Amino acid sequence: MIVVPGLVVVLRVEHKIAVGTSLMAIIPAATMSVVSYAVQGTMDDFVQFLIIGLVLAVGAVVGAQFGAKLLAILSRRTAQLVFVVFVIVMIVIMLVGHPSRDDVMNWSVLNVVGLVALGLFAGVASGLLGIGGGAIVVPIMIVAIPLSDLLAKGASLVMMLPGSLSGMVGHLRGHRVLVKAGLIIGLVAMVTGPLGSWISHALSADVAKYLFAGYLAFVAIMMIREALRKEVPKPAPAKDPEPTEPAEDK
Repeated sequence: MIVVPGLVVVLRVEHKIAVGTSLMAIIPAATMSVVSYAVQGTMDDFVQFLIIGLVLAVGAVVGAQFGAKLLAILSRRTAQLVFVVFVIVMIVIMLVGHPSRDDVMNWSVLNVVGLVALGLFAGVASGLLGIGGGAIVVPIMIVAIPLSDLLAKGASLVMMLPGSLSGMVGHLRGHRVLVKAGLIIGLVAMVTGPLGSWISHALSADVAKYLFAGYLAFVAIMMIREALRKEVPKPAPAKDPEPTEPAEDK
């Protein structure tokens, strides 16, 4: 949600390459954030979001490959408009939901099947949009299960690791990853990840909800602007001069 718009809008990186690069950056960032959530929460919370995240990851790993293949056949504008529609849906879900820090996982067969299906959907979005899938599973788990926002965020980070890795492999095969840029962004995000975890625990659930929805609205506006940008035609390659016929000897 940050890397793709930043690369596309600010640095003018081609959208599909920005998606693949984003997935590479997510892996070290999510790893450090999982550790931060584990340290700041209780052991019971850690076990809960670890198990939930692993169940989500079952579907996410498969879905990410489909998403990467789907991105390869879509145009830049189509992929960006899909991104915008997704963001708008997430804003609505975030504003409708009323998260509670006391909600815990109810382990029923229906919920387990739902988590795998949600992971599959998030994996497709991860490979297609380069978002890691967390922005999908967090609002839906908070509203549909319902689940504490902290448990949902921790579980989404766990799911991101195998899901993003799966999607990144698909993009690497298609040569749609700026490896150095992805590593730089990811390593810097490892430093700031613990700060984000601390802020998440410090804010109330409702304040965090409205801040995230506001940021999603900003992202949607930026990506609409980028999707409507006209392609600059590439200059035609210079043609070699026509060879002249050698003058005949008189």
